[in-house]
Amino acid sequence: MISPFLVLAIGTCLTNSLVPEKEKDPKYWRAQAQQTLQNALRLQKLNTNVAKNVIMFLGDGMGVSTVTAARILKGQLHNSPGEESRLEMDKFPFVALSKTYNTNAQVPDSAGTATAYLCGVKANEGTVGVSAATQRTQCNTTQGNEVTSILHWAKEAGKSVGIVTTTRVNHATPSAAYAHSADRDWYSDNEMPSEALSQGCKDIAYQLMHNIKDIEVIMGGGRKYMFPKNRTDVEYEMDEKAKGTRLDGLNLIDIWKSFKPRHKHSHYIWNRTELLTLDPYTVDYLLGLFEPGDMQYELNRNNVTDPSLSEMVEMAIKILSKNPKGFFLLVEGGRIDHGHHEGKAKQALHEVVEMDRAIGQAGNMTSQEDTLTVVTADHSHVFTFGGYTPRGNSIFGLAPMVSDTDKKPFTAILYGNGPGYKVVGGERENVSMVDYAHNNYQAQSAVPLRHETHGGEDVAVFAKGPMAHLLHGVHEQNYIPHVMAYAACIGANRDHCASASLAGSPSPGPLLLLLALLPLGILF
Repeated sequence: MISPFLVLAIGTCLTNSLVPEKEKDPKYWRAQAQQTLQNALRLQKLNTNVAKNVIMFLGDGMGVSTVTAARILKGQLHNSPGEESRLEMDKFPFVALSKTYNTNAQVPDSAGTATAYLCGVKANEGTVGVSAATQRTQCNTTQGNEVTSILHWAKEAGKSVGIVTTTRVNHATPSAAYAHSADRDWYSDNEMPSEALSQGCKDIAYQLMHNIKDIEVIMGGGRKYMFPKNRTDVEYEMDEKAKGTRLDGLNLIDIWKSFKPRHKHSHYIWNRTELLTLDPYTVDYLLGLFEPGDMQYELNRNNVTDPSLSEMVEMAIKILSKNPKGFFLLVEGGRIDHGHHEGKAKQALHEVVEMDRAIGQAGNMTSQEDTLTVVTADHSHVFTFGGYTPRGNSIFGLAPMVSDTDKKPFTAILYGNGPGYKVVGGERENVSMVDYAHNNYQAQSAVPLRHETHGGEDVAVFAKGPMAHLLHGVHEQNYIPHVMAYAACIGANRDHCASASLAGSPSPGPLLLLLALLPLGILF
């Protein structure tokens, strides 16, 4: 039961909050609802075209509460109250929920989930590109249990493929697209146990260059894992942590170059200036590694050396679009997750807003007629916001009342656990005494942990384009790549597409009817 004190405080605050004048008129809400109804009715005509292109945006750790908070932030960055604004993903016509558990974990990690939404098979926590028969850290359980990804299926079908991420390119999410590893942390051979090396397992950076040698676009961080140990970094010459890590002495950048045909134009770049000066129409292969490890948070990004996610996506689509057979592009907003783990909600939410810009950029460069776009998350976080905040309250601001228990204020954003747990003088820290609007402020948490944890609830899946309507209801996470492959006529389930070719139709859906009628002679 809410105390009378809280009721008074909340009531006063909400009364004084600014309600947009148009929203006081019932006609506004009725007209809005009717327009939404008309939009929904138009969806009865399903898009059953073949998806020439497939773009998957993965917001790492982007649970539903994160989506909502980022929507408010986006609006407030444009000087509106925020709650009524729309993210680009909010505009997608089809929405589903994805069950994120790993085969051995109720609350999952990013490796097992990546295997699910890229390879179509659920897997154990900490493993990438392998089935649940592989045990984490056990190299000798890998062989024979490898599973391939939708990126591999697209490449086999003759499409161009790309990976763009704000993490290391050999991090959990991107690695499931090309690698098969019993441990997500085997970034280079330096991070692998001697037993795994002696048993013949290869590190993830090595697999990036060798497993699928003709990935057209690779962009993100992770430079140091490509160079011999102690090799000085091109950007951070004095930073020991930025130096090369490889024990085998390989220069994987040189190996990457050597695999490319001489008549093709291949470019390795390491900064934003080089990226923006490229002519995408003369680039066949692009490897961009902009940081030794993960890329910088968007709020901290150096505009000279590091491109934004939207800038990388724009270049990737321009390069990949040259293939008349289409493309598959995986885009990861990977540092959403890192912001949450550090309890830095402001960093995490600004990462979502930047990914939203990239989603809009991709939408402007493609057509829903032939491009399936899917936006989802691998898992959630124990991130929440509440406290009866009034309309337009800063998403990073205080709740409108103090606690009726310890009489101290609290921020709307809180974590269930994490590094923001603070006790001062035997009591909860008084947040009015700190800069809770700082970019690196760590929101208070209920349980002290060095790193905040993932959340176990379902995450949203947003879809638009050909066959997007197949993403509906509540699904197992591994269902997602099967839908994308079906829509694009790649992978194992292609019977409907073979009949499409015979009939000369662009769309797999009606062709199922055609296939059924042929034996009856109805069409002849």
